[in-house]
Amino acid sequence: MEEHDHHFDFRNQSSSRIFIAFLANFCFALIEMVFGRLFNSSAILADAVHDFGDALAIGTSYYFERLSKRRSDYKYTLGYLRFSLLGALMTAVILILGSVFVLVENVPKLFNPEPVNYRGMFILGLIAIVVNVIASRVLNSDASEHESVLSLHFLEDILGWLAVIIVSLVLHFTDWYFLDPLLSIIISGYILSQALPKFIKNLSVFLERSPANFDIRQIEKDILKLDSVRAINQLNVWSLDGRRNIAMVHLLVTSDCNEQLIKDQVHHIFHAYNIIESAVECDHSTFQHLHHSPYDRRSF
Repeated sequence: MEEHDHHFDFRNQSSSRIFIAFLANFCFALIEMVFGRLFNSSAILADAVHDFGDALAIGTSYYFERLSKRRSDYKYTLGYLRFSLLGALMTAVILILGSVFVLVENVPKLFNPEPVNYRGMFILGLIAIVVNVIASRVLNSDASEHESVLSLHFLEDILGWLAVIIVSLVLHFTDWYFLDPLLSIIISGYILSQALPKFIKNLSVFLERSPANFDIRQIEKDILKLDSVRAINQLNVWSLDGRRNIAMVHLLVTSDCNEQLIKDQVHHIFHAYNIIESAVECDHSTFQHLHHSPYDRRSF
């Protein structure tokens, strides 16, 4: 019970951090829109549109993050953790679409660059970096897949504003205004290369693919080494949110075995693979089908 309450409080802290990230993103997007117009900077304006889209995604997924901390009930017997994963997918999609938008908007400007207010860009860039560093420090990328994706967003903003500062310094001595859209394209391309793998990873978890961080065949070997276990009729392993795994196994055992001992041993094997909940069924029959007796379920 004490461990369950610890996870409950941890997810509550996670949703609070995401709400802070939403406020920081939305407010600064408004500032970017105003000063992007004043400074005539395509990089700032593109980032403002990008941040508005991100704020919308973060605000929506904030709701899912709060929903994910609910305890299991009769509607969602495995709990609500997968709503956090849904929020991560939404945020990744917005990041991808925003990066594509920046690329489409700035490629033509490489060939038709416009003068920008480089002094204003420099000052706004310094302020933006401070804000984004503070926001990224609030998040914990190890807490959930959702916060991990949001941390990537703030990394994008920090790199983007570093590019703005570099452009403003160069433009102080030259008239190479094409650097404004060029650096935006480089940063967006980099973030796109980072966001796509995260989206694919979270999508595979959402589709209940077996977790990629351990070998199912090795688990089978460990179980088959147990005394009295003759075969594995069925083994299912999936992840709730990319970090918490669940397993269900149906075993064919000898008629004179100690079923409870075998179940305890299998639960111990699962626990070693970071499987937080498992269901084990033992069958003495020779038929390769699921027996309809109740599962022996255990949570860690």
